[in-house]
Amino acid sequence: MANVLSKGSLFPAELVSEMFNTVRGKSSLARLSGSMPVPFNGNDVFTFSFDNEVDLVGENGAKSNGGGAIAPVQIRPVKVEYGMRVSDEFMYASEETRLNILATFAEGFARKAARGLDIMAFHGINPRTGSAATQIATKNFDALVSQTVTVTANPNVDVTGAISAVEAAEHEVTGMAMAPAFRTALASLTKGTNSNEPMFPELAWGSNPGVINGLPVDVNSTVSFGTGVKDRAIVGNFADFFKWGYAKEIPVEVIEYGNPDNDATAGDLKGHNQVYLRGEAYVGWGILVPSAFARIVTA
Repeated sequence: MANVLSKGSLFPAELVSEMFNTVRGKSSLARLSGSMPVPFNGNDVFTFSFDNEVDLVGENGAKSNGGGAIAPVQIRPVKVEYGMRVSDEFMYASEETRLNILATFAEGFARKAARGLDIMAFHGINPRTGSAATQIATKNFDALVSQTVTVTANPNVDVTGAISAVEAAEHEVTGMAMAPAFRTALASLTKGTNSNEPMFPELAWGSNPGVINGLPVDVNSTVSFGTGVKDRAIVGNFADFFKWGYAKEIPVEVIEYGNPDNDATAGDLKGHNQVYLRGEAYVGWGILVPSAFARIVTA
C-alpha cells in the first residue's frame, strides 16, 4: 500500500467497509432500513400494488383478475464530497502514519456521509449549504410523504396517530426516526396526572435506546435539520420500503497544488506548505411506497 495516499487512489477495501459500518451507526435511515449495492449508473426497484385480496377458486371454478400495477422507483446515486487542508509534512511521514491519518479521515468522512444521507433523503437539502437541492427535490420524505400528524401537547398520542395513519394505508410500522426535541417531549411524559413516574424512562437524560415499546427507534438531529423544516418524527415501514446503498469504489485524492476549495483567504496550497485531502462517495436511495410512512410535524 505504498501508494495508498498518492493522487487519485481509492480508499482501501477494508476502510470502505469500516466507513459504511460507521454510516449505519450514525444514520437513522441506515439503522432502520436495509442497504443494497448501487451501481454508478443506478438501478430500478419495481414495486407492485395489489388492488384486491387473493381469490378462493373452487374446483373447475373461473379465475378473476385481481388488479394491480407495477411501477419502477429509480435509485440513482448522487456524489457527496468532503475535503480539508493538512500540513504537507504528512506527505513525508512513514506509510504507517499516513495510513493512520487516512483511517481517521475516513472515519470522519463516514460520519458526515451518514448525516448527509439523512439530510438529503429526509428533506431534499444540500447538507453543506442548507438549501434545497434541485437534483433530489422529488426524492425525499418531505416531498413524497403526504400523511402528516400535527404535534400536540401529548407526543405519545401523536405517535399513535402516525402509526394509525400508516396502518390505515395497510402498511406495517417497522421503525421511527425522531428529533431530539421530540425525544425530550416523550421523556417528559408521566404515567398519570398525580404521578411523577416517567412513561418512557428509557429516554431519560438524552438516551437513544434503540427500541421503545418493541418499536425500533433512532434519535437524530437530522430529522429536524434545516431552516423551516417542520418534521419532528417519521414513522413507517423502513425495513421494506426505504432502500439505500453506495458504490463501493470510493476515491480519495491528495491535491498538492492550487486552490481546490476555492478559498481566497487560504490561498495556494504550495504557498502555505499544505496539501488537500478530498474524499468522494456515491450514495443512492429510494422511497418505494410513500404511503407506508407518516410524518409528525409542527404546525
